[in-house]
Amino acid sequence: MDTVQFVMLIVVAAITGMASVLDEAQFHRPLIACTLVGLVLGDITTGIILGGTLELMALGWMNVGAAMAPDAALASVVATILVIVGHQDIAAGIALAVPLAAAGQVLTIFVRTITVFFQHLADKFAEDGNMFGIEMCHVAGLMLQAIRVAVPAALVALIAGTDTVSAMLSSIPEVVTRGLQVAGGFIVVVGYAMVINMMNAKSLMPYFFLGFLMAVFTDFNLIGFGAVGLLCAYFHIKGIERESQVAAAGAGAGTGNPVDDIDDSDLM
Repeated sequence: MDTVQFVMLIVVAAITGMASVLDEAQFHRPLIACTLVGLVLGDITTGIILGGTLELMALGWMNVGAAMAPDAALASVVATILVIVGHQDIAAGIALAVPLAAAGQVLTIFVRTITVFFQHLADKFAEDGNMFGIEMCHVAGLMLQAIRVAVPAALVALIAGTDTVSAMLSSIPEVVTRGLQVAGGFIVVVGYAMVINMMNAKSLMPYFFLGFLMAVFTDFNLIGFGAVGLLCAYFHIKGIERESQVAAAGAGAGTGNPVDDIDDSDLM
């Protein structure tokens, strides 16, 4: 890894850390974070494969009130670095992502606790009418989130390719790595099930089972499944629009003009 790659890696890690609290751009999601790290490190294929797998695991990860979800940003960035720079296979990266996400969860709770200080400081600036101070408090809190991911990523990137790290990863018993891989598979299923449960859309369940049937009885690849999914989504949306039009037409024979729809008897 050269200097340019190292600097770009820190920038990507910082962006994912900030995105984990901003949520708008979704750069902290595994599919995007792993792909960007893979692009920087010169192995985008590995980044996409690892990111796609971790994305399924992280589907059900979300903050609920004060309960923090496992940290997808830190897990994605560090796991991709270990796989590409540390010359590990993707299965090892998936297995390492689970404990990394748990460690990141503790770290983000610690950082969010520190940012409470900036919240109170911003309140003081607000009382004084200091808008610049308020803005700097927001920036400081955001920078802490960036550092939360950038620093561990930088440390791992510096030592991931060394013989010590390779020996340490190789010394992990197979029963542990295999167990983490199996647990990761369970998390994928649980995450997907949580998303379906939150959607609570019974009308979409036939498409869900259609996907299983196609996977069993056809030889479609992911592109084929995606094409069928797009067609199903198109016809489903068109069906909803048609039902809405029929319901609107059956609601009354009005002209659509409130003045014309007034009954003359109402004016008498």
